[in-house]
Order: sequence, then structure tokens, then C-alpha cells
Amino acid sequence: MRLGKEAMEALQAEITGCLHPGDELLVVAPIALAGTEILAKEKQEELRKYFSPGFLCGAQRLCLENGVTDVGKILEMAGKAGASAWYEMREGGFLSALWKMAEASQVGLTADLRKVPIRQETIEICEIFDVNPYRLYAKGSVLVGIPSGEALAFQYERMGLAAAVIGQTNRGNDRLLYSGGNARYLERPVEDEIKGVIKTWQD
Repeated sequence: MRLGKEAMEALQAEITGCLHPGDELLVVAPIALAGTEILAKEKQEELRKYFSPGFLCGAQRLCLENGVTDVGKILEMAGKAGASAWYEMREGGFLSALWKMAEASQVGLTADLRKVPIRQETIEICEIFDVNPYRLYAKGSVLVGIPSGEALAFQYERMGLAAAVIGQTNRGNDRLLYSGGNARYLERPVEDEIKGVIKTWQD
């Protein structure tokens, strides 16, 4: 179902720029670092049953250790490199950001979930709470649409940031996510996974 005019205008106001068919989709910084940090801090007593103190200490410092404390620099570099659009992920995580950018720009896309940067700490902590890391709060990670993403990814990597081209936009209506040999459609965002674990959490 298409968004109404007001809802579409509000969505477009969230996005900087507009994706064009043929743009490559670049993820900068591992997804869900902020959400993982929150879970590691708020649920540390429960997580101590499964992980060492050193593991939990590292999980509570993921944003700092992965260089996502200065998102302004990431966005500035995207603009200077000629990116069509960019968006800092927040509530709803990677999948929400992907849907919002595609919907606001009215483009189709294909994306490979296996290429999305993600930390092992995120995967393991999400498994404990049975949450989807691709829908977990992701402040600090950025989704960029750009005609050629590899050169910009290399620039970010030189800064110590994980970055990867994970897909491409197209002129169609379908928005397909691949994982191995399986494909599924990108769905409209749902509530952030973190809210199912931390009832009092607010962005």
C-alpha cells in the first residue's frame, strides 16, 4: 500500500537526497552497534550467564571501538563523493533504513544480507534474546546510495570504518533481499527489536 501525500513528504524529509536507479547501496559501519551496546549494558546480569566479562566489556563499547561516534564526518564524506542520498540508521535498524530510502525515492532494489557489516558480538547477543539484528537500533551506521560505491567504501576503510556495497537500486517495484540461495521481499518497517527486550527504552 502506497503512502499518502503527507506521509510521503514526511518520509522524504528524513532522507538527504534521493536514490536513483542504478545507484549502489553502501553500508558504513557495522549495523546495530548502538542496540547491541544498550542490550549489553541493560541486560548484563542475564548475559553474564553466557559470556565472559571481557566479551561484555567489549560489547558495551562497540560504537567507540568501531569509530561511529562522529557520524557527521561519515555524512560529509558521502556528500563530497557525489552520493545521491544518505541516511543514518536509527529505530528499526538496517531494514527500516533500507525501506525508507527506497520508498522515499520510489525505486526498486536488490540487497545481499550476507554483505552487510555486522559484529559477532551483535549476532551472539541477538541470539540470546531471539531478536533480528537487522531490525535492531542502529544509530551511527549509515546507508548511502551512490553511482559507484567501492571507491567511497575504500575511503571509509582507510579511516578504520567497516564499509561494504550490499546491493543496487533499479527502476522496478520489487525490493528483494537475498541470503544465500533464498530471496524475500523487503517489508514495511516494524517496531524496533530492542523494544521487545527493554520495555522502557526510548530513542
